[in-house]
Amino acid sequence: MHALLDGYYRLLKILLGVMMAVLIVPVALQILSRHTGLIPRYIWTEEIARFCFVWIVLLGAMIAVRDRTHFDVDVLPHPSSKIGQLISRLIVHAAILLVAITFVIWGYDFAVLGSRQRSEIASLPMLTIYIAWPIAGLTWLVFGLENVAREIADYRKSTA
Repeated sequence: MHALLDGYYRLLKILLGVMMAVLIVPVALQILSRHTGLIPRYIWTEEIARFCFVWIVLLGAMIAVRDRTHFDVDVLPHPSSKIGQLISRLIVHAAILLVAITFVIWGYDFAVLGSRQRSEIASLPMLTIYIAWPIAGLTWLVFGLENVAREIADYRKSTA
């Protein structure tokens, strides 16, 4: 299972790089058309750039959950005991899992809505953008549960 998750994680990183590269094209076309007059002003570039940006944000969030580099807010003092540290980290993971479940449930409805719509300018199916939310939620669930298992295993090793 760990090898499968590692492969999926690498795929997400590759997709993130591809989306960053794809984003450069419409943004460069927008800049060239607005400031040089060398090429005509393309309307579709803004919409494609927005689609890429949404995917970049959600792919980055998926990767951050696996890396445990997502942000969390320290509200309480850091616990000094190992069990307190474990509980503190598990609370953060539980919050992420709760958000993940929310993204899966309402993201599915969002994707169904998008399957019936097309974008105004590029006439792309809106499902190509709306599907990102439930995919992110499912990915956060999988990586979040992996993180919980890893935290418990690390705690057991440190107390054995």
